[in-house]
Amino acid sequence: MCSLAPVDQTAYCTQPATDSILEPSALSWRTIADMESSPATARSNNRLWLAALWLGVALIDAGETVFPMRAQGMHHDWGRLFLTMVVAWLPWALATPWVIYLARRYPVLQAHAAKNISIHVGALAAIGLVSAAWEAALTFFLNPWSQTTPMDPFIMLWLSKFSYGLLSSVIVYGLIAAITIVVDSRERMARQHTETARLNEQLSSARLGALRQQMEPHFMFNTLNAIAGLVRDNRNDAAVSMIVGLSDFLRRAADDSNRPLVELAEEVEYLKRYLEIQQVRFAARLQVQLEFPPDLLRASVPNLVLQPLVENAIKHGIAKRAKGGTIRVAAARLNERLRLSVYNDGPKVPARWDGTCGGIGLSNLRARLEILYGGGFDLDLRNVGTGGVEVLVLLPLKEP
Repeated sequence: MCSLAPVDQTAYCTQPATDSILEPSALSWRTIADMESSPATARSNNRLWLAALWLGVALIDAGETVFPMRAQGMHHDWGRLFLTMVVAWLPWALATPWVIYLARRYPVLQAHAAKNISIHVGALAAIGLVSAAWEAALTFFLNPWSQTTPMDPFIMLWLSKFSYGLLSSVIVYGLIAAITIVVDSRERMARQHTETARLNEQLSSARLGALRQQMEPHFMFNTLNAIAGLVRDNRNDAAVSMIVGLSDFLRRAADDSNRPLVELAEEVEYLKRYLEIQQVRFAARLQVQLEFPPDLLRASVPNLVLQPLVENAIKHGIAKRAKGGTIRVAAARLNERLRLSVYNDGPKVPARWDGTCGGIGLSNLRARLEILYGGGFDLDLRNVGTGGVEVLVLLPLKEP
């Protein structure tokens, strides 16, 4: 619920305001996936992560093969067999950065998919052939299985290793490429969210600045008009005092122009500066009551939230009465919210103004509150009892 009040006698309104040994931790794989785009020092660290990852894969694979066979009483050269099975993963470890690069450079889910798939098939075949040749060489020269019969020729052993490990090669290549795509996608989304949040923050700051630029000239025009009136009435000393007060007020406002939120104590000081200016103008016609509990003075409030409310109350309440009147500004705790109120005992809000909108004062304030709190605030204007008008602002209570 929010309420818009006029400043130029326009209107008041109220409206609502993978299952695999190759599946590493996210941190490890993200580090590996960034190898191609990191600086030289980071790439060196990434190679260590890559080596550690593949060493873990190789040790698990070798252990799952060697230890069950030995437990079953089979007779092999266990040390040489274990070493062979660990070292057999070396080609895939060395090829991983290349696979990551190809997954990024030639995505299969975008345009030219057929061409990109062919490139990946060729890369898979090349890595598979190199890996099979490496494994065949280890088997041929080390004989880890302690084979007593003559071995097949190397070429036959190579082709046998290639065909036997083709499915495994496809799975390993696909896992590397898929993890790369997923990690890159998540990081791209995170960057987009970060950029969106930054842009929204910049936009909100720009809008707040624009609203302040709209509000401050409006306040200055009203004050300068009052100064001109004092000069016409030959109240030159009062006009000079008002100019000095205006200068001090605007200087303090400019110093805090980049802070959307301030402590309530600072806001009260701003308000006092403004009221000093108005006291020069109205003298005894303006009576002011300020009620701010000490335990609420450190609560966060929007910068210059009270001044436009009091300005409205003076212009549409006190200034309209020959004998003047009273302005009462108060703060109170309401559950987990901060209640700010500005009351004046001037003329009531005409019924015909209900449901209409316009003016600069509270409409400007409502726009700033929407930027800062979204829908988490209330702004309402109402008639009080037999006489007087009150503006209520309810904000989330935020204390240090």
